Amino acid sequence: MKHIKKISDYTMVGSVGAVALVSFSGCGDSTSMFEQPVPNAPMQQESQQAQNAFVIIEEVAPKKYKIQDEFPAKETRIVLKKLDGTERVLTKPEMDALIKEEAGKIDAGTSELTKEPSEVSSGDGGMGLGGILLSSMAGAVLGSYIGNKLFGNQNYQNNRKANYKSPQTYSRSKNSFNKAKKARASKRSGFQKKATSSKRSSGFFGGSRSRGFGG
Repeated sequence: MKHIKKISDYTMVGSVGAVALVSFSGCGDSTSMFEQPVPNAPMQQESQQAQNAFVIIEEVAPKKYKIQDEFPAKETRIVLKKLDGTERVLTKPEMDALIKEEAGKIDAGTSELTKEPSEVSSGDGGMGLGGILLSSMAGAVLGSYIGNKLFGNQNYQNNRKANYKSPQTYSRSKNSFNKAKKARASKRSGFQKKATSSKRSSGFFGGSRSRGFGG
């Protein structure tokens, strides 16, 4: 239940966001209340885990959005906060459609994500929902098949930062995901050391030592 403690740190999470956060962070299966978790994209398992995120997107103007907050999670969930104060969790079909639409814009060269920052009106005005999804840390999972068109693009990197509610929001997100990555690397290193130690022990008692008794 480790993520439940984070609710107090994200005071702007509304009722739907809080329920979603507790639901998928707690014990048991959370899929009974919401859509099935976003399936793993076709990339290495560790990369998928590094990108899974709980993302809160806020509508700041009609059909214009910003990333209000995000942090590492076991499964990707997107909470949308509308101008009228309502909240809901985006379903997988909705996310797929938004990503597909934005991918078409990227191919056509009309996506705000890949335009020069001076040509983009994101600033305080936000960006379309598809662009915001691909700007979030969840973007590597949701839009993995178009990642090579974005991640090496400097315009995308600059516009992505502008799609967060504030520079502090971006920095907090970056720091939290870096910490999660280091924690996984440390845990993986511990498992490897344990496996190596176990293998050596097995080789000692089951290998050269046993041959000594037989000689």
